[in-house]
Amino acid sequence: MLLKDDMDIKTVREYLGNDWTAVQENIASVLRSDIALLNATNDSILANSGKQLRPLLSLLVAKACNGGVVTDASVRYAAASELLHNATLLHDDVADDSDQRRGVPTIRSLMGPSVSVLVGDYWLVKAMELILRDAATDARTIRIFSKTLSDLAAGEMLQLQKAQSGDTDEKDYLRVIYSKTASLFEAACLSAAVSVGASAEYEKATVDYAVALGLAFQIKDDILDYDGTESVGKPLGVDVLEQKITLPLLGALISSSDEEASEIRNKIGEILDHPEYRDDIVSFVKEKHGIEYALERLQQYVDDAVRALDVLPDSVEKECLVNLAHYTAIREK
Repeated sequence: MLLKDDMDIKTVREYLGNDWTAVQENIASVLRSDIALLNATNDSILANSGKQLRPLLSLLVAKACNGGVVTDASVRYAAASELLHNATLLHDDVADDSDQRRGVPTIRSLMGPSVSVLVGDYWLVKAMELILRDAATDARTIRIFSKTLSDLAAGEMLQLQKAQSGDTDEKDYLRVIYSKTASLFEAACLSAAVSVGASAEYEKATVDYAVALGLAFQIKDDILDYDGTESVGKPLGVDVLEQKITLPLLGALISSSDEEASEIRNKIGEILDHPEYRDDIVSFVKEKHGIEYALERLQQYVDDAVRALDVLPDSVEKECLVNLAHYTAIREK
């Protein structure tokens, strides 16, 4: 089945059955506290948790590497990947002053930045708690997720530095999106392979798949910022207003004269004082075929992700992983 919308992702969840239910139960139980306000806040986040793509990938990888069978560790690591993802979003909303996430008000906008940071910290600690539940088998996984946390922080700082300098090139951009997006895809999938004792060959395949998929996923998000609809859950053109130079804009700059490129970079540098420049920059990207450039690179990463799975045995789970890669390129939100 070629995934075309969220209903098809729902079908994958239904296929995963009790294993998916176990992930949800692990998330809910580890978050539960005796503080009513914290529970209500957590419930609100869970009610708007989106596709939950990372734990979905994690379970599929574990099954694809192990004949359709997962372990208790597989379920815990999948749940941890979702907790960690949401922790980073709660922190990002503060760093970016975001009022909306997935089309609903953020915790930052409703309860203030301090609460968003504190709840994010809580989710982060609870992710680690799940991983450490069996200390005899989980030491390597802690290192995997710790690397991701380091990548996330470094990526955020590099993005901030480049927003200030305005000199982002494609190498910088790929490093940022690896650190901020693909690294967590990598952790979710590699930890899944580790949880079932997969071979080194299978581990490498899952890492190559996850990194390529994560890069493709973020490139698609960045395309939607220029060419999407309000259904993406945030206003369009946010990246430009935050002085982020993403792949569609880089593609447009490549096909421009030095004078045109300098003018656009200057406008990005001044956009905090001149938000009206956003429309000029969006028009520039479309006129210079920046979206087409980004779409071509997106497809390359999708193809890389699919090719990485060749070493895995044929299975329903492998087919789902392939289809999820294709879905990344066609999704509209």
